[in-house]
Amino acid sequence: MNNKKLKRILEVSDDYKQITLPDSRYYQRNGKYYPSVTHVLSHYPKGKYFEDWLKKVGYSSEYIVKKASEDGTKVHNMIELYLNGEEFHFLNEKGIPQYDIEIWKMFLRFVEFWEEYEPTLLETEVHLFSDKLEVAGTCDMVCEINNQLWIVDFKTSNHIHSTYDLQAAVYGQCFEECYGIKPDRFGILWLKSSKRGPWGTKIQGKGWEMHESKRSQEENLEIFEALHKIFKVEHPNAVPAFEEYPTHIKRKV
Repeated sequence: MNNKKLKRILEVSDDYKQITLPDSRYYQRNGKYYPSVTHVLSHYPKGKYFEDWLKKVGYSSEYIVKKASEDGTKVHNMIELYLNGEEFHFLNEKGIPQYDIEIWKMFLRFVEFWEEYEPTLLETEVHLFSDKLEVAGTCDMVCEINNQLWIVDFKTSNHIHSTYDLQAAVYGQCFEECYGIKPDRFGILWLKSSKRGPWGTKIQGKGWEMHESKRSQEENLEIFEALHKIFKVEHPNAVPAFEEYPTHIKRKV
């Protein structure tokens, strides 16, 4: 089983007769279950902009959010495969597009970043945990740029949210606990930016930028820990829900 995502969420019984799908919002760690970083961050206040947006789109909001999530997943998967050496073609052998043009554009923005700044890839889609914070998560990329260790998360949203800064800071804490190395910088590679091209020493290009929080990692961790306390109030005995399915089916005659 080569897919890293399936490795985390799929458990196969010893006799291969049953598969178990744990709740993807939790990670198992030494017999305990830690909530995912994103699950905790989902309790962060959405803000007035989000409330106004909900009023504007009404019942369409669920579809819009689902579509945006699916598009983001596709871009993430393409980037992971690209980093693992896979070749991509926008057109198939019959000259028909194989990807939505917006997804392809965001993917190309990552390629531009990669080719322009030539990072040294250390990890991609790496599972991390923090016993101190009692959370876990999957960081999109750990790399070195100009001899500095970066924690990087990819985002395809229309706006930069406050939770992104917290997420990168927590991944940095997790990485330090797991590998014993403190990252130098924490970035959000935003692939839907309004930037028009390179500028000064900033890492950015046309339609993308490396966003860094104005707050320190320590400040962002303090905010996250406060949010985590609220999460624990709402989920005092949080445990994942499991779904079990057989692996072999035959019609009874």
